[in-house]
Amino acid sequence: MEKEKTYNESVQRLRAIVTDIEQGGLDVDVLSGKVKEASQLIKFCKEKLGKTDGEVKKILEELQ
Repeated sequence: MEKEKTYNESVQRLRAIVTDIEQGGLDVDVLSGKVKEASQLIKFCKEKLGKTDGEVKKILEELQ
């Protein structure tokens, strides 16, 4: 069973992908795969941030 990825793990992976791309020299097929993975990680992070934002707002409203 695959462990659920965390926001921090996803950000670290994104940073590694950006570093690989910036260094250049990647095969076109490898580059395409890294860009696809980065896109999926960005989507995950955006969803996670949106969900967390909603939860925090709800908690703050309950405190008022």
